Amino acid sequence: MSHDVATPFAPVTLADGRHARDAWPLDPDIVHLNHGSFGAVPSEVVRAQEELRALADLSPVSWFPRVAERVAQAREEVAPFVGASADDLVFVPNASAAATVVYNALRLRPGDEVVVTDHGYGAVSMGARRLARRFGADLRTVRIPLSATDDEVVDCFREQLTDRARLVVVDQITSPTARLLPTERIAHVARERGARVLVDGAHGPGLVPDAARGTGGDWWFGNLHKWPCAPRGSAVLVTSASDRDDLWPLIDSWAADDPYPTRFDTQGTLDATSYIAAPRAIEFVEREYGWSRAREAMRAAADEGARAIAAAMQPYVSDEALHASPSPVPSMRLVRLPDGLGRAREDADELRMRLLDLTGIEAAFTSFAGVGYLRLSVHLYTEARDFEAFIDHAIPQIVRLAGERRPAH
Repeated sequence: MSHDVATPFAPVTLADGRHARDAWPLDPDIVHLNHGSFGAVPSEVVRAQEELRALADLSPVSWFPRVAERVAQAREEVAPFVGASADDLVFVPNASAAATVVYNALRLRPGDEVVVTDHGYGAVSMGARRLARRFGADLRTVRIPLSATDDEVVDCFREQLTDRARLVVVDQITSPTARLLPTERIAHVARERGARVLVDGAHGPGLVPDAARGTGGDWWFGNLHKWPCAPRGSAVLVTSASDRDDLWPLIDSWAADDPYPTRFDTQGTLDATSYIAAPRAIEFVEREYGWSRAREAMRAAADEGARAIAAAMQPYVSDEALHASPSPVPSMRLVRLPDGLGRAREDADELRMRLLDLTGIEAAFTSFAGVGYLRLSVHLYTEARDFEAFIDHAIPQIVRLAGERRPAH
């Protein structure tokens, strides 16, 4: 397939002189264009976590009674990175766990409304639905057009929120549609209706400077194992709400009588090395490239890759291939798929695995309003050859699979 990656960008070079790709232990036989789903941990950070686990195995009785001290120190180091106070921040295994912690603390009445959006992350929205069901409340979904401006997004909330709303769950960066939402303005509208606000910042850390600050939410949470490249199973929940002592870890342990946040610092024999090693990942990117510079590098790579892939996809789609987001994030872009592919989340997930098996390319596919998209997702280790491989090997398979779905005339 002919293609043109205009002015291919040079691989990112780190401060120590290595290409960024060489700092990650990624399989060289796989094309990695889906950082946003599960992250990727630099080799240096993998080793740091392995050393911590070795300490625990060498002397468990020495390790576990002191875990809380190590986690508290990690809170002190991570908090400034997300623009929070260490006294307001706790570690949780992932973003969905943070949402569950908040849901478990809330009490609703029949007829109350829990509000999500049609851009929300599925697992978090499922948790909101279970919360509503538990109390006989209703789940309401605010519909937001894919290309809505920030003003239009706020208008959607103003028009669709009712005075029965008690909790609004809104994404800082939407997972399926890869855009920023004006959470502070949305929170203002929500409070006018008497609702509290939970900000899902799963993709915020690393992509948004001081991601926890100024979101307008009563609670905010974000993953460290996505863009900061920390070990998997590391996320943070941040709140200064007056009722935060109603928040409890998902596992009761000997710190249960402690106040927030220290009651979260120890949970029995839970492997806390992902939390303790998280500051090493943040420091690695800052030392080797700088976070501000990293965001700009990701933005440039995402723009270039999306343009090239969309140009190659355009002959096979019924509308503009490259989605022009009104509020883009540095590292992710949407490219439309041929009709018939990715119409629902399950179909998009199946396409992800089929393409990996067929081509050795890791890519994320998503669905919105019955339309399928490639969610291109890059980091410092992404290179121009990755986009070329997608064009050469993935697009022909995508076109073939779309043809198999097309009804015969």
